[in-house]
Amino acid sequence: MNAVTAQPDKKALEHPSHGHDELIARGWAALPPAYRIPAVAPTLEEARTYCRHLAETHYENFHVATWFLPKALQPHFYSIYAYCRISDDLGDEVPDKSAALALLDLWGRELDDCYEGRARHPVFVALAETIRARSIPKEPFADLLVAFRQDQTVTRYATMDEVLGYCRYSANPVGRLVLYACGEADPEKMEENFGLSDATCTALQLANFWQDVRVDFLKGRLYIPKKDMRRFGVSDETIANGVATPEFRALLRQEVAYTHSLFEQGLPLIDRVNRDLALDLDLFSRGGLEILRAIERCDYDVLSARPVISKSTKLALAARALCGRALPFLRLGSKRVGMTV
Repeated sequence: MNAVTAQPDKKALEHPSHGHDELIARGWAALPPAYRIPAVAPTLEEARTYCRHLAETHYENFHVATWFLPKALQPHFYSIYAYCRISDDLGDEVPDKSAALALLDLWGRELDDCYEGRARHPVFVALAETIRARSIPKEPFADLLVAFRQDQTVTRYATMDEVLGYCRYSANPVGRLVLYACGEADPEKMEENFGLSDATCTALQLANFWQDVRVDFLKGRLYIPKKDMRRFGVSDETIANGVATPEFRALLRQEVAYTHSLFEQGLPLIDRVNRDLALDLDLFSRGGLEILRAIERCDYDVLSARPVISKSTKLALAARALCGRALPFLRLGSKRVGMTV
């Protein structure tokens, strides 16, 4: 079979029963055909080709990051990315929320089957080998689905604690999966490593939220806590009008400062992991901090235009990481990550 254009199970798609199966069919119709579950499971080689293709065609930063990983680890990162990518799309790219929830439930059952040795989808065929080789528990994979289901029903958050609760499922599992994949989940240091990773992943998630306030609002979502908005006198109308008032700028300044403190909290992880992973952590921490700097440079006006990292800055970040790989004596750690690019 062609792993990238796997044909769907015709029995499931052509003869749906009423109710739930109709929702499933409607959900698949909104997504690329290659996402569907094939009638026959691919080989491991085909499944890995599928995952690599998905990663390399969807997220250039992920592709850059894999440059710094040992080749033996790359298939595991591709399978983890493919799982995260499709899981996210099942929730975010299906307009019908009921259909999205039905697909996420189906995907959760496929995850269960994967852990029980019955993988069918290319992602789960590849993921099963990653799970076996790296001894990864089901919890972080399942936690991501909790967040994607929550996206279908929750669009506002009352307090920062509620936002952090969402990040616990939407962002933190990814960092934990990376630690498992890289052999950095040793029981002796697992708890501390996970705590530092959680801080970094939550910071990355929040940085993206503040960068995309206007974009998310137009999609009907807002991650700035209601309590903070009331405190600074910012209303939904302010955001709808697209004008960054002094009150809005003050509000976002607070959120950016808090996010910066989370990045600082997570930086010690870079000095606790193997050098190849440290390079990736360095790259992504720098990238997150650059998002915050971009917001600061536009004086916290994320409503009139989305602040972005320039291509030259992205190249500089990658170049620093490449230099770190070529020159072992370059110190990784908080001082290096905190440098201005």
